[in-house]
Amino acid sequence: MDRRHFFMSSAAAAAVSSTALGSPNDTIRIATIGLRGRGKDHIKEITAQPDVELVALCDVDQSILDERAGALEQQTRKKPQVYTDYRKLLDDKSIDAISIATPNHWHTLMTIQACQAGKDVYVEKPCSHNIFEAKQIVAAARKYNRMVQQGSQSRSSAALEDGIQKMRDGLIGDLYLSRGLCYKWRDTIGKTPISDPPSGVDYDLWTGPAPKKPFTKNRFHYNWHWFWDFGNGDLGNQGIHEVDIARWGLGVKFPTKVTAIGGKFMFDDDQETPNTLSCAFEFNENGRKQMMEFEVRHWMSNHEGGIGEGGRDANTIGNLFYGSKGYMAIAGYTKYSFFMGKAGEPGPTMTKGGSHFANFFAAVRDRKRETLTAEIEEGAASTVLVHLANISYRVGRTIHFDPKTMAIQGDAEAGKLVTRDYRKPFVVPEKV
Repeated sequence: MDRRHFFMSSAAAAAVSSTALGSPNDTIRIATIGLRGRGKDHIKEITAQPDVELVALCDVDQSILDERAGALEQQTRKKPQVYTDYRKLLDDKSIDAISIATPNHWHTLMTIQACQAGKDVYVEKPCSHNIFEAKQIVAAARKYNRMVQQGSQSRSSAALEDGIQKMRDGLIGDLYLSRGLCYKWRDTIGKTPISDPPSGVDYDLWTGPAPKKPFTKNRFHYNWHWFWDFGNGDLGNQGIHEVDIARWGLGVKFPTKVTAIGGKFMFDDDQETPNTLSCAFEFNENGRKQMMEFEVRHWMSNHEGGIGEGGRDANTIGNLFYGSKGYMAIAGYTKYSFFMGKAGEPGPTMTKGGSHFANFFAAVRDRKRETLTAEIEEGAASTVLVHLANISYRVGRTIHFDPKTMAIQGDAEAGKLVTRDYRKPFVVPEKV
């Protein structure tokens, strides 16, 4: 697939007719797929929105499905539709939108099929499991003229938007380097034997596009993040938030060169992905070279730039931006602080969040992609950075990337990791 398909023109997108809300009184009817971890947060946020009705729930685990459906019925006094197979949910034409909180390996295929079914989509980060999928998810959103939002909540933070605008206005001078920090205390996952899936779990459907392997507890629930078949390590778990902020603040899109080194240290367990990783990205846009760095640490760490200090745990999650006149530190998703000059004198600071779901629903109503703060093309661009760094780590060398062709240059081994072999019938299509 070429760049033409990835970035379809506005005219082509406009040629595809959008459907009005199918619900009476302009109430948006939405369904949530994936209910255990982040999906529980989706339910909480969706049910807090005005003129939005959560009408259906879907999960391959019957016990979780029953638990969430019961709680939702008690809260809303309305019984939601329940599904174990998302494909049956997509057949319901009365549903306007879906939110996806499944494991990463399902994000793109579900989004594409939802777009084909005429539904808008809020999809958790990272929006794709590989670079090929990042292209396809954008192509589907454009072809079917759908509102598709990646779950990068920081993009709807009033403080971060204000702080990045201050950098754009030159508060810290010439911005040359951004850093993302993901220092999160992660204990060993140990080793778990092959066993039967829990009762009531459709493990075949959970596996979906990934290779079918015997069930183990460590490849299920949250720990799927640490296996290449399903997740993208902490770089694609917590780290994608900080990668996105770092790229957003720097004002760049795709790198020309990526290097990542690291490994799995301390623990002898089932985890496949690295627990310690250092990534470097080089950008050459508008005739200017800029750098971006990203770090994952899993255990002991210091705090930097005040990020994480005073917290209840050892985590340091945030971003740093360096310019010729000072630097900015972002703590989490809702606070920035500027430090000016050689002495690092305190500058402007602000703490203020925002509702990412409210932003999504606003776009569902006004049918304008520019309303979305994390529109899928932006989400996919940051996700591509995650995949490039993971590919560099896995092949053990620097990756050279052509932003015009969206291809890895001169490295056949690395090029094979741009996509995967899909297990039928759960195939991400080459033509959406």
